[in-house]
Amino acid sequence: MAPVAEMQKMMQDSTKEEQEKGMREWQKWMDDNKEHFVDVGAPLGKNKRIAADGVEDVRNEIAGYSIIKAETHDDAAKIFATNQPHLQIPGAYIEIMELVAMP
Repeated sequence: MAPVAEMQKMMQDSTKEEQEKGMREWQKWMDDNKEHFVDVGAPLGKNKRIAADGVEDVRNEIAGYSIIKAETHDDAAKIFATNQPHLQIPGAYIEIMELVAMP
């Protein structure tokens, strides 16, 4: 998660070299933690909200997703709390959500 305005500012203000550096930092972090990944995920783009009263374009703070395997929420948090490049974005944070098996 990251504030929409901060993500827009980062994308507008960063140079190609800064973007490439950021991608190298992400790749290193993912390589360092590869044993935990079920799906490395992807950045997320445009949003649509569908409700009983219709469909609308919206923005939210979800910047991307990854699926990892960990024994507990605390174990998952430790993985993401160590040198995670996303946390360099002002106001950014990571939420850990459990995937619950369907009965």
